Amino acid sequence: MMGEVRHEGPEPIYFTRHPLGCMLTVVKRTPSAIERELKQTRPFGNRRQEAAVGLMRTADLLRRLLEQALEPKGITAQQFNVLRILRGARPEPLPTLEIAERMIERTPGITGLLDRLEAKKLVRRDRCESDRRQVLCSITAAGLELLRGVDAVVNDVESQSLGRLSDAQTRQLIRLLDAIREGHS
Repeated sequence: MMGEVRHEGPEPIYFTRHPLGCMLTVVKRTPSAIERELKQTRPFGNRRQEAAVGLMRTADLLRRLLEQALEPKGITAQQFNVLRILRGARPEPLPTLEIAERMIERTPGITGLLDRLEAKKLVRRDRCESDRRQVLCSITAAGLELLRGVDAVVNDVESQSLGRLSDAQTRQLIRLLDAIREGHS
């Protein structure tokens, strides 16, 4: 029979009942992968904290890999996201605020982002006929052409990043991420 004795310190102490008496055993805790990666000398306060830090570190890794892949194409991950949103909405244009709501990373500078894409001739903005205060955005032929060239690069990044997961693990990851975001929109 084995039980854990609570004490201050990173290693749990276990006691075992033995025919010859009681023994205390100190079991050294193996640091998690994220603790080793961050060179952390103390364990996280709890598993949720460890999971949150791991999730943020992984999101940062994916963002950096995507940025590196997109840089030679002359666009940022946020610009790619806008183009992807507008391509998905085709043939309908989208209001600026609708694009902002659909962004993966929420940004207060959607107008500046659209300014840069318009300067590159990748998007077009027009005033709404029925409401002159509203600006409608569309992807241009040049924007669609750029996306055709970028799609394979982005797919490669996604495959390399998530390719270690089985289909079942990927579906489970999607469900877990959905559960975290649920109610926080």
